[in-house]
Formats: sequence, C-alpha cells, structure tokens
Amino acid sequence: MASGRHAPDVKIPRYYSSLDFDALWGEYPPAPEYFRTTYTLSRDELRSLQEARFVKQVERAWEIPFYQRHWMAAGMERGDVRRLDDLRRIPAFSVHDLRDSIARNPPWGDYIGIDPLQDEPLPLVLQTSGGTTGLPRAMIFSPRDREVINIITGRRLHMQGVRPFDVVQVVLALGLSNGGFAAREGIWKYTGAVPVMTGTGAQTPTRRQIEIMKAWKTNFLVGFPAYLRHMGLFARDEMKIDPRELNMKGLIVHLGLDDRASLERLWGAPVLDTYGTNEFGSIAAECRYKTGMHVFEDALILEVNDPESGVPKAAGEHGVVFLTGLFKYAAPMIRFNTNDISALSPASSCPCGTTHCSILKIYGRHDNMVKLRGVNIFPEAIGALIAENADSNGEYVCVVEKAGAAGREQMTVFVEVAGGAVSKPELEKVLAARLKEALGVKLAVNAVDRGGLESMTGLSQTSKTRRLIDKR
Repeated sequence: MASGRHAPDVKIPRYYSSLDFDALWGEYPPAPEYFRTTYTLSRDELRSLQEARFVKQVERAWEIPFYQRHWMAAGMERGDVRRLDDLRRIPAFSVHDLRDSIARNPPWGDYIGIDPLQDEPLPLVLQTSGGTTGLPRAMIFSPRDREVINIITGRRLHMQGVRPFDVVQVVLALGLSNGGFAAREGIWKYTGAVPVMTGTGAQTPTRRQIEIMKAWKTNFLVGFPAYLRHMGLFARDEMKIDPRELNMKGLIVHLGLDDRASLERLWGAPVLDTYGTNEFGSIAAECRYKTGMHVFEDALILEVNDPESGVPKAAGEHGVVFLTGLFKYAAPMIRFNTNDISALSPASSCPCGTTHCSILKIYGRHDNMVKLRGVNIFPEAIGALIAENADSNGEYVCVVEKAGAAGREQMTVFVEVAGGAVSKPELEKVLAARLKEALGVKLAVNAVDRGGLESMTGLSQTSKTRRLIDKR
C-alpha cells in the first residue's frame, strides 16, 4: 500500500460530482425559473411541499447528537413529530445552546452531523457568525447546503434587479463571516453578473472603493447601510464626486431601521432590503415593489413569536424570528430562535404575484435590548431617531455603564455631527429632548466630530457596525 501525501488510495471528494445539479435545480429552481414555478404556488401546494421537506429534516436531525440530547431532555421521542402541524411541539433553541454544544464538543460542537472518522469525505465549507466576543461560531456546509444557499442568493438578487453582465460591488467583510463569500458565490453562479469583491474599508480603503466603482462602472452595491452612507458622503464631500452621477441601479442592504429615503437621495438609486443569517444564507428579500421582504418558503419556515412565551404573534405585531430550514444536511436547524425582531406583513398580496409570506423589516435584536430604569431600549430605535436630524450624519453608538458610588446605570449616546458648522451643544440638547420624548427615559448625548466614532463603531473595518457597548 502506498503511503505519504501522494498515496493513490486517498479518496478526494470533488464538488461537482457530489451533486446531481439537474435534480437539485428541479427541487429548488434558480432564477428565472423560480418566478414561473415555486414563487406562485398556491398556499396548499406550498404547504404540501414544506411538509414533505420538514419530515425529512426531522428524520435527519434525530441522527445528530445535539438534537437527540435537546429533544429528549424536553420529553420528545422519535415518531412524536410526523407532520408540519407538530412543529410547535418541538422545543426551540438559540445561539446559547450552540455555544454550549461547542463547549461540550470542541471545536465545532455536536450540532454538526458529519463525523470525519466514520463518514465518507465531502467537500465542506466552514464559515462563521459575525460575533464580536470570543471565538467565532463555526457552521459547516455540505455541497447541497451551500448550493441551495447560492440558488436562493441568485433568486433574491434577480428580484432586486441584478441581470447578466451587471457589475455588483460587494462591500461586506471577506473573512470567516459568511456574508461576503455567500454573496460572491450566488452572484457568480446564479445571476450572470460580475462580482467585484472589494470588501469592507479595512480591506479596500473607501477612496479606492469609490475609484473602482467609478472606473469599472459598478451597477449595484451590496453592503450595510451605514457604510454605504459613509461611502456616499466621502465621495461627495472628500472626492467631490456626486454619488448620483455614478448611476447605480440599486443598493442591496440589510436595512433594519436605517433611513431608506436619505440613502436613496444620496445615491439616486433604490434601496432594497434583505434578511439573512450565517446559518441559513438569504431568508427573505424585497422585490421592486417594496411591500415587505418575501420569505423563500420552499426552503424555510419562518415564525414570529413572543420572546417570552413563544406564542405566535399576529401579522403586524413584533416578535422574535424562529427559523426552520428545509434543505440542510450537515447541520439541520429546526426552530432556531434567531433573536431578531420582526413582524409578519399584514398585506395579503404583492403586485409581483408571489404567494409566499413576507416580513416587514428587522427592528433589532432582542438580546441587544437594554433595560434602563424600567424602560426597554433598543439601540436601533435610537439610531432611527438620530437619523431624523439633519445636523447629524447618522453615525452613533450607545454606551451603557454604571456611574457613581450607587452604581446607577446610565446610557450615553455618542453621535457624529454632519459638518463643522453644526453646534455640538445645540445638537446634544435637541437630541436629548427628542430621545426623552420618544423613549420616555433621559439619556445623555455627546456630539463628536465627523469620523470621531470610527474606533468605537468599526464602521469601515467590519460589516457589522457596533451600536452598543455595554461596560456594566
């Protein structure tokens, strides 16, 4: 038997032979076929499709130690869940359970259903959450997992206007986190467009980003709204380039509570909202009618539930998003509590013709909530109020700490001024009054020069801009 690194008996898995692509495209049609088929299925047809896929996911999950332990601890047995109507009998789990899984079974936890010592080799991809503390949380994707994510990325970009030969500049982080690479794969494989992966400002300085988009005639920008606003203002004020003259077709963002109208005015282009996570990839996206983000229900089941009781919220009511994947093999995700706050759209239809449900927007994270003197405060809501004031450029960060001998908790909201002519004391006074009026609690406001919060927010260094610093 040959030995060493050139051993002929080593089995090397090959990505393109690990999938039956025609069969996969039949299950999960890419664009444009998706819009002629699954996108407009009747609700009964869609429910039947979900049910078959859900039952298979439950069967797969019972093979994985994480679910065996989690479900049996809640009194579940194999066979208890036989149909989609049984979904709510399944106990939810959250990122805390995933971290506990990793602590029990380092380095990747026992929620990954692949054993390198026993299973046939597969081409695998590892990406992580965008967490800011401790080691990032790994998620492993099999070829099927990854390719369905790529298909759905292509679908949502098609919904948002991306077409063959468009130049799509992606200003998401290129590293362990999933966002940038998932965007590249989806653009490259399923849109016919050209991905330009400039990454964040830490990877390609903002000035060079703008030089590239001007020289290469970028059609779409993909990124977080805070950095796209920073880029637009930098182009306008520092480089004397009017962003509107760059003729963007669209900005594709995770909008949250950011101000859409001001971003559209700055760039002279439509802003289209998208929702996704490391574990699932793209979950929902706006079409050009902007009636809400349409959920890709052939691949996911999305619930909006009360964060404390788990009871379903009615359309229009805020709750936390629970997600169940219908396509995952390496690490099934069944009733994952994302802690993202959203609401199902009360609209019964969209002019685009889809039959899939929609969510309105992402209002923040439940685990980002700060309870201050009996009042629940979300940093994202503070950001929306700051964006109303033209004397600020919209950049902010909230710092929570204990002050004085009594250890009284207080929050200071740091904001950047829009320009040198703005009176900082006056802006602080106006914003403090507006925050007290809207939130019902007094917050300190500290205005700083433009760019003065970069070291605290990481605006041009990372995809996820930091909006809360808890020093308690």
